[in-house]
Amino acid sequence: MSEEKNWPAFPVDTGIAQYAGMSLRDYFAAQAMQGICARAQWSYEAIADTAYSIADAMLEARSKT
Repeated sequence: MSEEKNWPAFPVDTGIAQYAGMSLRDYFAAQAMQGICARAQWSYEAIADTAYSIADAMLEARSKT
């Protein structure tokens, strides 16, 4: 995945230093994971893999607009 699309989700500029925090990809994956866990009874590995696949698809779709 291109780093160009994976901006920080909640950047903070303190004037002294900039903290990137969580990546947008990680934020999207965490949100997808919550939805998956609410409905599916999958292995942790399957949940994580699917959540990141969804996050990657969201980043790809976002880059098209």
